[in-house]
Amino acid sequence: MSLILFNKPFQVLCQFSSQEGRECLADYLKIPGIYPAGRLDADSEGLMLLTDDGQLQHKIAHPDHKEAKTYLVQVDGVPDAAAMARLQAPLDLGDFVTKPCRAARIAEPKWLWPRNPPIRARQDKPTSWIAITLEEGKNRQVRRMTAAVGLPTLRLVRSSIGPFSLSTHPLLPGEFIDVPAYSRHAGK
Repeated sequence: MSLILFNKPFQVLCQFSSQEGRECLADYLKIPGIYPAGRLDADSEGLMLLTDDGQLQHKIAHPDHKEAKTYLVQVDGVPDAAAMARLQAPLDLGDFVTKPCRAARIAEPKWLWPRNPPIRARQDKPTSWIAITLEEGKNRQVRRMTAAVGLPTLRLVRSSIGPFSLSTHPLLPGEFIDVPAYSRHAGK
């Protein structure tokens, strides 16, 4: 059994087949028989887990067994206490209400790589960083949450899934490592 930690670059599709010539997982991972345990939007970056074990993939990705996931979010503007409180509380996004989560303002992570292409900079509007930890993961949820509190997402990097983190497993975009000892953590 393999568990692959992969740092998905910006604009890479979270699948093994390309669409219209866009980069996809197959451009980076030449390991037969592995599948993503969860997804990450093309315009998001960061940690993905892939495995060749169907039970482990189910344990990581299924809503009944959701692993906590932390996202580092660069937002347009500066969050006040009210915005931070709204992010942490259940938030009505129209088609669903989020579960409570952890959200905190953070300094820009020193270990974070520059994005290519870079985020636009506007002198008249500052940006801020927020760490959001969820135990659910609906489509574009973090982006929708920050927009709902008046802080559009400029950059979204998933930094951790369960016990795995890019701060402790430093990988540049497109790099991956195999973590064979995960079977003990998974209770196998």
